[in-house]
Amino acid sequence: MNAQEIIRSIEAEYLKSDLPELFIGDTIKVGVKIKEGEKERVQPYEGIIIARRHGGINETITVRRVFQGVGVERVFLLHSPKVDTITVVRRGRVRRAKLFYLRDRVGKATRVKQRFDRDK
Repeated sequence: MNAQEIIRSIEAEYLKSDLPELFIGDTIKVGVKIKEGEKERVQPYEGIIIARRHGGINETITVRRVFQGVGVERVFLLHSPKVDTITVVRRGRVRRAKLFYLRDRVGKATRVKQRFDRDK
């Protein structure tokens, strides 16, 4: 057994199995665990997936939303214990792997067509 196989076997215990199938352009709601004092709560963050990176335990998604007229992007580590839930709100139909062009668009130009052939 070489080093990469050993690392993969250790990482396998930490991989989440309950993640939905995610695609670029999907609008998702991410439940993020936030600790305030001793209390912990789940805060939803809803936005569109504009990028996916890496794979395995290091896989990340970049989620963009517009809040009070300002574009906000957050990068989530999919298999992180801080990410509680991920639910797909709607499927998007796009033809690119990265949607960085949405950063330059404002208002209705940021809309992504809905995809109906993949179920929620």
